[in-house]
Amino acid sequence: MRAVVMHAPGDVRVEEIVAPVIVEPTDAIIRVTATCVCGSDLWPYRGIEELNGPTPMGHEYVGVVEQVGPEVKDIEVGDFVVGSFVASDNTCEICEAGFQSRCIHQVMMGSVGTQSEYARIPLADGTLVPVRGEPTERKARSLLAASDVLGTGWFAAVAAEAGPGKTVAVVGDGAVGLLAILAARQLGAERIIAMSRHADRQALATQFGATDIVEERGDAGIAKIKELTGGYGAHSTVEAVGTQESMMQAIGATRPGGHVGYVGVSHGVELDGMNLFFATVSLLGGPAPVRRFLPELIELIMTDQIDPGIVFDLTLPLEDAAAGYQAMDERRATKVLLTL
Repeated sequence: MRAVVMHAPGDVRVEEIVAPVIVEPTDAIIRVTATCVCGSDLWPYRGIEELNGPTPMGHEYVGVVEQVGPEVKDIEVGDFVVGSFVASDNTCEICEAGFQSRCIHQVMMGSVGTQSEYARIPLADGTLVPVRGEPTERKARSLLAASDVLGTGWFAAVAAEAGPGKTVAVVGDGAVGLLAILAARQLGAERIIAMSRHADRQALATQFGATDIVEERGDAGIAKIKELTGGYGAHSTVEAVGTQESMMQAIGATRPGGHVGYVGVSHGVELDGMNLFFATVSLLGGPAPVRRFLPELIELIMTDQIDPGIVFDLTLPLEDAAAGYQAMDERRATKVLLTL
């Protein structure tokens, strides 16, 4: 089958690799109908994360079930499914507490690779959610977003305790940050401040529900948030980048007693204990438990209440994946969808 393989920083190829087979009795094999490039895929692309040889890429996916293992009970051949970027059994104590991304049996789908024609999905019953009815092409794009960036943005907003009467600040204007804005609006936030310097992303942020745009960064960005909130800072802040600057900006923009939901994959982030002590904010984040939210997100998409798929601003065939990586790396695209 054809699959995207990264050989080195900046070196992305589409190659013929061995098609997946059932390994564990709880596996399923899906025919991938759409996948995409994630902002986190850019860390190894830029050489910030080390690659251990040629690596199949991708962890976001929708598709049709082609085969199931003998212990799979809830997923059937022919189902159109959405799955989380983390495979989970959805039954352990951690899963039952709503943190399926830290399941004691979890498998990171990035270790499997889903930018491919077919994919093996471990723990299929706990990972995949069937979609009832036939999604239109537009809805299928939104369902693909639910596999990671929508679910991650949603978790960030929930972790930040976005809700009625709250002012929410969002640090990061990539796909996750933009969809955290959509989530905050759905959760009833009164005011949503998007921190962005890019006109196209500012426009999409406004479309998703942002009420204010702040272009300043660092201390100037913190000062602007406080100016907009009468000196207090935001009740809820989403950190969706993963750098030292973005984390400090998020904490600094949050009022005492507020909450930060951090979902940017952290690289080089260090927190000073005394500064954190006096910030008096709550921090919750990490790999998003997308599986917790998938049933609700699928319902919102299939009933036309949200349209997160518009975050995909470049669509390419799988064979042109390298061009998609380059476009996202150069910020010419916010989110690249790969068709099969």
